[in-house]
Amino acid sequence: MDEHIGEKPFICGDCGHKTDDRSHLLSHMKTCTKVTQKCGYIATSKGNLDRHMANHTDEKPYMCGECGYQSAVKSRLSCHAKIHTGEKPYKCDQCDYCSAWKWDLDRHRVKHSNETPYMCRECGFRTGHRAALSRHMKKHTGENLYKCDQCNYCTVKKSALDRHKVKHTGEEPYICGECGFRTGYKSSLSKHMKIHTGEKPYKCDQCDYCTAWKGGLDRHKVKHSNEKPYMCGECEFRTANKSTLSRHMKRHTREKPYKCDQCDYCTAWKRDLDRHKVKHSNEKPYMCGECGFRTGHRSALSSHMKRHTGEKPYMCGECGYRTDFRGSLASHMKKHTGEKPYMCGECGFRTAYKPALCIHMKIHTREKPYKCDQCDYCTDWKPDLITHMSKHSGERPYIYMCGQCGFKTDYKSTLTRHTQIHSGEKPHVQV
Repeated sequence: MDEHIGEKPFICGDCGHKTDDRSHLLSHMKTCTKVTQKCGYIATSKGNLDRHMANHTDEKPYMCGECGYQSAVKSRLSCHAKIHTGEKPYKCDQCDYCSAWKWDLDRHRVKHSNETPYMCRECGFRTGHRAALSRHMKKHTGENLYKCDQCNYCTVKKSALDRHKVKHTGEEPYICGECGFRTGYKSSLSKHMKIHTGEKPYKCDQCDYCTAWKGGLDRHKVKHSNEKPYMCGECEFRTANKSTLSRHMKRHTREKPYKCDQCDYCTAWKRDLDRHKVKHSNEKPYMCGECGFRTGHRSALSSHMKRHTGEKPYMCGECGYRTDFRGSLASHMKKHTGEKPYMCGECGFRTAYKPALCIHMKIHTREKPYKCDQCDYCTDWKPDLITHMSKHSGERPYIYMCGQCGFKTDYKSTLTRHTQIHSGEKPHVQV
């Protein structure tokens, strides 16, 4: 019998672990980590590994009979079905939040505790979710990134890659039955539908603001804290939103990946390209029922309608100035702070307003994109071209109009002085 002492006949088929006790082997099998060579995913059971491996195949045998959703894993189809039944059994004991999924509730509860125990040692990023930290770390290591086969885009999340690929295909299979709005993303359609239902479940606990989107509420809350943790290393521009900083950085890189296929226009932002394309189609589907004003942009119609209602919800806390546009209030506030975040990289010129910097930059580039089609005149400012064209037509180019009485003028400063008649505001007079 002594010759058998030290033998370990029981071997784990997954990792090669050996033991001389069958019960030890069974215990080991429950905790043995199974690693897939395709992405580095680690599982604590063979069943979990098998379910994960389905993500690497294109097979999705499980399909929802309600909407056609397909999944590679049966349990995911069961989770998906709760969307149609409306069942939300998991409820938060600190607020009204409820969910169809336990893991969703667990993530939600972290918001109440404000705990962020998981920290990245590379950059100090903190999060309340281990999975979020794991995804974040891939940005530093560069491992297991999902890469687009049509451009240089890469991401740590497969779902993000799937959403990105829609940009290349141009497919927009999701359509709104109310207004015909189309999108390539199911989540975008869900968000859009709240416009029609008027649902605004996300409410600020410090003011009356409410919105249909959680992201909108998160961005709004930053205004109460006045925190601006994201700073540009090139020009010291600061912002409360990471996405705003990302957009801002493109000014320095001068990267303009979005190009118009009908002219030479290109931009750093997709939304700008979408707005630009409307000019080529000449379509103006959005019309004001009060005065017949038409536009190609829904947001422009919303802004226009405030002229008729007289609504001016945005007020300056310093001087009582009111306006119907959030952007106008933001511009106005800079008069009090003296802040001039926009700087010219050529000569150091600084301004509080982005449009002013854009106009200024044309001095250096000598760009004059606005050209008269009847003579050789060209200019760097569109209103100047409109004024010039009136010389050929003989008509005054009334481009600025008062929304309260219909007064028209070709000068913005004249309109500003005119509106003081209605507001009762007295212009500043030097004595």
